[in-house]
Amino acid sequence: MSNGRANGHLEHEASHIPAVHSAVDCAPSHKAPPPTTSSSPPVPPVNWEIPRKILHSSIGFLTLYLYLAHGSSRLVVMALGTALAIIVPADLLRLNFPGFERIYEKALGFLMRESEKKATNGVIWYIIGVIWVLSLYPLDIAVVSILILSWADTAASTVGRACGHLTPPLPRRLLGLPLAPRKSLAGFMAGSVTGAAIVAGFWAFIGPLGEEEPVWTLEGGIGGTGSFSGWVGLGAISVISGLVSGISEALDLGSLDDNLTLPILSGGCIWGLFQCVRYFI
Repeated sequence: MSNGRANGHLEHEASHIPAVHSAVDCAPSHKAPPPTTSSSPPVPPVNWEIPRKILHSSIGFLTLYLYLAHGSSRLVVMALGTALAIIVPADLLRLNFPGFERIYEKALGFLMRESEKKATNGVIWYIIGVIWVLSLYPLDIAVVSILILSWADTAASTVGRACGHLTPPLPRRLLGLPLAPRKSLAGFMAGSVTGAAIVAGFWAFIGPLGEEEPVWTLEGGIGGTGSFSGWVGLGAISVISGLVSGISEALDLGSLDDNLTLPILSGGCIWGLFQCVRYFI
C-alpha cells in the first residue's frame, strides 16, 4: 500500500512537470534583439607620395637659384635635353623588357605613381614642359610657370588628398573648360592661392634681381606701359594668375600629363594677358 501511494504521488507530481515546462516554453520572450552593426566600407589610406613631392618641389628652389645666379637658360635647356636623351630610351626599355623594368622600378619606383608604371614616366613630361617654357617664353614668365608647376601643383595635390573629402568636387565644366572629375574644391583653392602667392612674391621681390629686364615691374607695370603698375596692379595680376593656375591644374585634357600642360598653359595665359594689355590698353 505504501508503495502504491508513493507511486501514485510521484505519478501525480510527474504529471504536472511537463505542463510546467510547457508553460515556461510558451511564455513570450522578452529578450532584446541582437544589435545590428552597420559596416561602412574601409577608407583607403592616403598615399602622400612624399619622395615624389620632395623632388617635385625641389625643382622650384633650383630654378630660383639659377635665376638669381644669372644662369644661362640656354645651358639649362641643353642640360635638360641631354637628360631627356638618356631618360626616354631608358623608359622605352622599361616598358618593353620585364627584366629591365624590375631593375628600373627597384631603383626609381619610389618616385613613380602606380599609373605610371605601365605608361610614360611623368619626369619626361616634366622636362619637356620646362624646356618648352624656357625656350619660348620670356625668362621671368618661364620661371613663374616652372614655380607654378613645382609648388602650386604640389599644394593642390597635397591639400586635395588631405581635405578633398570635406569639400565638394569641382563641376565637370567651368567656363566651357572640361575639369577632371577627381579634382576637389579644396585642391583647386590650394593651387589657386599658391599660384597667386608665387606671382606676387616673384615680381615684387625676385624678378628685378634677374639678369634680364622682367616683363612686369612695380614702377612700370606691364612692359613699361604703366598698366597694372604698383601694388594694386600686382594684386590684380596675382589674382588672375592664381585662377589660371588653379584651372590649368584641374583641367581634364585626356591622356595629356599635367606636368606638361600646367607650365605651358599657365605661362602662356599669363604672357597672353600681358600681351593683350600691352597692345589694347
